[in-house]
Amino acid sequence: MDAMNNAGRVIPVSIQLSSNSTSGKQNQPAPTLFEDPICHMLVERESAADAVVFQGNTYYFCNINCSAKFSRSPGRYVATQDANAHEANTQVANTQIASADTAAEPESVKQNQFTCPMHPEIITTKPGPCPLCGMALESLDASETVEDDSELVDMTRRFKLALAFTVPLIALSLPEMLGQPDLFNQARLFGLPFANPQTMNWLQFALATPVVWLAKPFFERALDSVKNKSWNMFTLIGSGVGVSYLYSTIATIVPNIIPATLSAASLHSGMTSSYTYFEPAAVIITLALLGQILELKARKQTGAAIRELVALTPQIAHFIKIDDREIDIAVSKLERGDKLRVRPGESIPTDGIVISGQSTVDEAMLTGEALAASKQSGDLVIGGTINQTGTLTIKATKVGKETIVAGIIKLVAQAQRSRAPVQKRVDQIASLFVPIVVAIAFATFIGWMMLGPQPSFTYALLNSVAVLIIACPCALGLATPMSITVAIGRGAKAGVLVKDAQSLEELRQVDVLVVDKTGTLTEGKPKVTATEQIGNQSPSEPELLQLLQLAASAEVSSEHPLARAIVAAASENNLELLPTEEFQAIPGVGIKAVVAGQKIVIGHFRSSASSQWQERVNHYSEQGATAVLLEIDGAMSALFAISDPIKSNAKQAIVDLQNQGVVVHMLTGDNQKTAEAVAGKLGLKTVAAQVTPAEKHSYVAKLIESGKKVAMAGDGINDAAALSRANVGIAMGNGTSVAIEAAGIVLVKGDLQGIVRAIKLSRAMASNINQNLFLAFGYNVMAVPLAAGLLYPIFGLLLNPMVASMAMSLSSVSVIANALRLRQAKL
Repeated sequence: MDAMNNAGRVIPVSIQLSSNSTSGKQNQPAPTLFEDPICHMLVERESAADAVVFQGNTYYFCNINCSAKFSRSPGRYVATQDANAHEANTQVANTQIASADTAAEPESVKQNQFTCPMHPEIITTKPGPCPLCGMALESLDASETVEDDSELVDMTRRFKLALAFTVPLIALSLPEMLGQPDLFNQARLFGLPFANPQTMNWLQFALATPVVWLAKPFFERALDSVKNKSWNMFTLIGSGVGVSYLYSTIATIVPNIIPATLSAASLHSGMTSSYTYFEPAAVIITLALLGQILELKARKQTGAAIRELVALTPQIAHFIKIDDREIDIAVSKLERGDKLRVRPGESIPTDGIVISGQSTVDEAMLTGEALAASKQSGDLVIGGTINQTGTLTIKATKVGKETIVAGIIKLVAQAQRSRAPVQKRVDQIASLFVPIVVAIAFATFIGWMMLGPQPSFTYALLNSVAVLIIACPCALGLATPMSITVAIGRGAKAGVLVKDAQSLEELRQVDVLVVDKTGTLTEGKPKVTATEQIGNQSPSEPELLQLLQLAASAEVSSEHPLARAIVAAASENNLELLPTEEFQAIPGVGIKAVVAGQKIVIGHFRSSASSQWQERVNHYSEQGATAVLLEIDGAMSALFAISDPIKSNAKQAIVDLQNQGVVVHMLTGDNQKTAEAVAGKLGLKTVAAQVTPAEKHSYVAKLIESGKKVAMAGDGINDAAALSRANVGIAMGNGTSVAIEAAGIVLVKGDLQGIVRAIKLSRAMASNINQNLFLAFGYNVMAVPLAAGLLYPIFGLLLNPMVASMAMSLSSVSVIANALRLRQAKL
């Protein structure tokens, strides 16, 4: 079906629709089907996805991707000398791009891998719990991570069901815990009398069994911890819950095997059944499920930062074909060397170089610079930045995982994985506490077997079981979460939103604060900060306002950030804009217009400015401001200084931070002069200017590697990687959503004094947590020896099960009461 003329060009293929035509006829039916030169599928002209005109021939394609592929290398599919020359030129251009590009070639497609945030040495090809700590594994490829709430949904469902059974179980256990076992004797539930305590045990068994079944993931992780010899919180939960449930079940089914000295019969007349531990088992499971929900929600928030970064670049790019027409293709299908068109107001789809057009591009997301950058042929542009004024044609130099935004995503993901969750401290304690408790339980069993009264085996078994049960730390599980919960509420009232509890906990140890300039120390919006009238040393305010009115009237049609600053200044002074005619933008220079019959020119005219005003321009430049000159009817008339003002309380906040022992460093993507000017006004000695997002990340990483505890405060996308890498990331509440998602702490008002308050809150919370841990462990230190029976030889005392339950409850109550004191903390 293929046919080629003498020049070797592909000719559209036709198919006869009628079999009655004779072989000698010249008037064949019009072609209706054409072969796609890429995939060789037959397509109709009317229904073809796209068509490309090349060297006088029209080629039809079954889909957009085939059309783009043909435009990239027509010589591979059309055997003509001209086409081969075109492809050779394209290859040369792409080679030049590659030589100028220091990025590595895209990695080959490989199977996704998963790792543990707490144990980066664990790498598997399948998701699931970490074999060492039980935490859910995360994908190493952050850009392809899909938001998966399945585990959170599962744990939430388990928690709700467990709570539904645990609440009535606690209600049934209250009389025993309060020392009033006959309280329910006359009560009836579902028509059943409760005079018989054995019936109570069976009811508790019925309520506790579903809760224990809901703890299946915990038992699996506890078993893994034993297999891998990595004791953690799940080991405690599995052993404590498992032993208490099994013992209680046996005591319910075969109550007579319990010695009289451990039986409830010896404690309260009329009671004939042994005491059970169903209620502690259910409470421990329910609390553990709640802890898992809180942890999963926190980890979901960290993933939101990556999803925000992925959303920065558009999904569609305007691809320019070989015939100079354009089609829309998915950004994921772009290749290096592709020609793309970017219209005003659109996001640039990928990193590239401008080959035609002029525009201004908002690069604040990467540089932090409040003013847009002018772009023309030969300038580099970055994917995700916003094209503002003109149409640009660019050639892609980096695509996919090569782009700067992709690099930031990778840095953010790596940094977030390197940050241990709140559970880490508990697991560290558990790694020491569990083997000690097991050793004590084993020693208790051997001691009672060898030295205890008859039946020695029963005593040995029950007392060793009591050690394991009493060691499962309900209060320890509450110690940290309760303090954190109350502290988070206290912080919210002070304008400090805590997204990551670990960040708040570590903030007290910070000794270096790295701050971004634009939007953090400064307002982040260019403003007219000074106006001078040329030729008049002491102009009146009405004269200055009249000059501002003329300038704003001329600039109102411009989209340049400097123009918007002038218009905003006129609006703040309630100036009415005058009619404007003959507006003309001069790329890279300024604008021209006729306002109220006067010829207005605004922009950078340093060559025509007198030496006196050149000095004023230089003066403002050294102060970190941009000087814009106003010319009226050919005469230089005024100067407007436009800058990003420093926040009113920034200097005092820095002084307060320094008084707290925190050294402040300033990083910015802005130019050196502006950075030094701002630093000088704020009394900062350590300044780094013109740094990229990757360099910010590296700067923070080096400080941490040197042994410093580092907090990073920023508001832009360019700060996201550094915010994630820092020990504590602090975002301004008026900043970008990416920065807010990447940070652990958000200052609602974007107020640096919020950092001062947050540090005070962190120190108060840390002190409260230590007090709670003391209360929790103090209980265990006292209860474990009693459970082991150490007082039996002297006083004949064994652990009273009801007293044990009351002690566990009182321990938890004391922890809660102590945590609530944080509500009164002074910040």
